[in-house]
Amino acid sequence: MRSSARCLAAALALMGLLSVTGCADRTSAAGSFSLDKDPSQVSGTLHFMTPGYPTTPEGKAALKKVIDTFHRTYPKVRVETDLASFSHLSEKVTTSIAAGDMPDVMVTGVGWIPPFADKGAFADLSAFGLTPTTLAQQVRPGFVQPAVYDGKVYGVPNIGGAKVIAYRKSDFRAAGLDPDKPPRTLAELRSYARKLTIRKGGKLVRSGFDFWVNPVQHQYIQDYVTFLKATGGRMYDSGGAAAFNEPKGVEALQVMDDLISKDRATDFATGAADGSPLVLSDRAAMGFAGAYVDCDNTTGIGKKTCDDLGFFNITGSEESMFMGGQIVSLSSRTKLPGASYQLLKVLTSPAAEQDLARLNLAIPAAEAAVGSAVEKSNPASEFAAKSTAASAYAGGAPNWLDLQNAFTPALDEVLMGRRSPQQGLDILAKKAGAM
Repeated sequence: MRSSARCLAAALALMGLLSVTGCADRTSAAGSFSLDKDPSQVSGTLHFMTPGYPTTPEGKAALKKVIDTFHRTYPKVRVETDLASFSHLSEKVTTSIAAGDMPDVMVTGVGWIPPFADKGAFADLSAFGLTPTTLAQQVRPGFVQPAVYDGKVYGVPNIGGAKVIAYRKSDFRAAGLDPDKPPRTLAELRSYARKLTIRKGGKLVRSGFDFWVNPVQHQYIQDYVTFLKATGGRMYDSGGAAAFNEPKGVEALQVMDDLISKDRATDFATGAADGSPLVLSDRAAMGFAGAYVDCDNTTGIGKKTCDDLGFFNITGSEESMFMGGQIVSLSSRTKLPGASYQLLKVLTSPAAEQDLARLNLAIPAAEAAVGSAVEKSNPASEFAAKSTAASAYAGGAPNWLDLQNAFTPALDEVLMGRRSPQQGLDILAKKAGAM
């Protein structure tokens, strides 16, 4: 599997198919948390759970750098690390919440903050001076939203996993389209996709637009979230009620449905067996891809292919680029708040984030990491890093991790022509209200 395919698999797992069955006490530790006057004399064991560091030599070396840096401030605090895999992270988190023994420091993903903060599992970080305003000064544009719930900060993003839109310049030229002018509106996107599609005898040879989905599991949710923001829609309203079935949300799903059913720019559940974006192999002229492409002539797609790629964001009433990622949070029950916060600071430092970004084919979240070598290492990362203000996120309400399990079959029903977009989204909204 190509590195870009591995990145998608990790990102999808991080988004999680998690059902939170346990509840921590609904208490905020912000008032009792404080920094230690003499960190060098603090002792104890700090439990740290993360899915971000692989058990490769590179992963072990990057994690060691983090722990060594932490020990410069807290030399007597032992760090016990749980390298939870993406596939087992949800199970571990659910179990730890139910048992009331969450790790002191934990890395989770976009969409996880509201459910866990609502149950009192994550600590309000205002005791350490973190507010939405101060966080906005530390991270790139667009990275604050997934770390905030009910006006308070419950985590700090350290990497972002974007899905960009890539296109083949050579295919644009062959179709009579200007390779320097990608589509600017949703209507143009559909028009370009029709012109770029190649079918022979009705059989799809090259997609005009690829959603980059798993041919078995599908999971169009990230694509829908991208189109939703582009139309100016939103997942939830300010009160936490479902808003995705409002007119803008219906419009977003209608565009996706039209690309498949009317424009025939792709077929339902079309995807590569190895999980790689079809646009990279020219099985699609335009479509979603990850925020990393290996341009090496030996290990990757090669410089010639990379030079043939252009990138743009879906734009309707707003510019939109899907963003997943990782967020560092503290347990509301930690007995080592000062040490836990210090580890959080190390994990969200520019140096640690750049190492983590390289390991996860992502971009650093810190504003201080803007222009770093890792984001300039390939054209997809460079484009994503410049577009974070357009970030579109899934989730936003306490019931999201339960509701997202229902999204895949509901979207499938619509995109297979069994329900209208309005019907499919109304069913989901009803489920959201019942959770």
